[in-house]
Amino acid sequence: MAQINLKQLEAFVQVADLASFRRAAEKLNTTQPNISARISGLETQLGQRLFVRDAGSVRPTPHGTALLPKARAVLRGMDDFLVAAGEDHLFDGILRLGVTEMIVHTWLGQFLTAMKNRFPNIDVDLTVDVSANLSPPLFGRAIDLTFQSGPFDRQASGMEPLGDFPFIWVAAPDHGFGDKVLSLSHLSRYPVLTHARGTLPHQQLLDHVAGSPTAVSVRVVPSTNLAACLQMTRDGFGVACLPAAIVESDLERGHLSQLRYLWVPDALSFHARFDADTTPAYVGEAAKLARDISLAHAGDHK
Repeated sequence: MAQINLKQLEAFVQVADLASFRRAAEKLNTTQPNISARISGLETQLGQRLFVRDAGSVRPTPHGTALLPKARAVLRGMDDFLVAAGEDHLFDGILRLGVTEMIVHTWLGQFLTAMKNRFPNIDVDLTVDVSANLSPPLFGRAIDLTFQSGPFDRQASGMEPLGDFPFIWVAAPDHGFGDKVLSLSHLSRYPVLTHARGTLPHQQLLDHVAGSPTAVSVRVVPSTNLAACLQMTRDGFGVACLPAAIVESDLERGHLSQLRYLWVPDALSFHARFDADTTPAYVGEAAKLARDISLAHAGDHK
């Protein structure tokens, strides 16, 4: 009789978690027929049906539900063994990573290099979006790990701090603001470029303008693309309130000047978030790797 193997247990857990043979195949970097064959083989060896397959849905049978935590424990035990043994090259699979553009413009490249060096057989499937859009796929198990900023409506079971990113005001040097302390009236001469509509920095900026003791008309221009926002600021289209980390090189090269406007939105506080109960051990290790790289990056740029 053939022995039950780890690939069968992986398929069992992923189909149960994702309620889909197709999505399980994508997660395990294989084909749907392979997943079906693994589940069929496992069911034959156990002599029990593990899933009920209805039109458009897959759900565990009572027997499958009872065995699911045991299968997780076996896979977790193997993961823990590989981590303890330091044999990270034996991990294989896909890390579905969701990040914000803020991370792309700072230390994502360092993270991806470090990830490839430590886990050479883990491929990274990258999604870049605003922070609020990353939470639904994280909890829907379409993404394994996110690097995103709070506040969060729902807490993840796995979290690692990635540091804070304070804001500063910048503009093209030829605007001629100099070193003087500016008022909102000074800024209102130009469009004010900032984060996407609905984000915390955008809302805080709107509240700040609305709460001004003097009636000042300010044209706030939100952008979902920080690179475009940064380029428009370099080109003199407006003044911008952006995280200091992404304008640092432009300030050093003289492409932008920092403005002395004394109000800024709250710093963006970032975390690596994942499901500690269901994801493979390498996801948690990737979160720790991101934590170390982000903190080192912050230290290098003080």
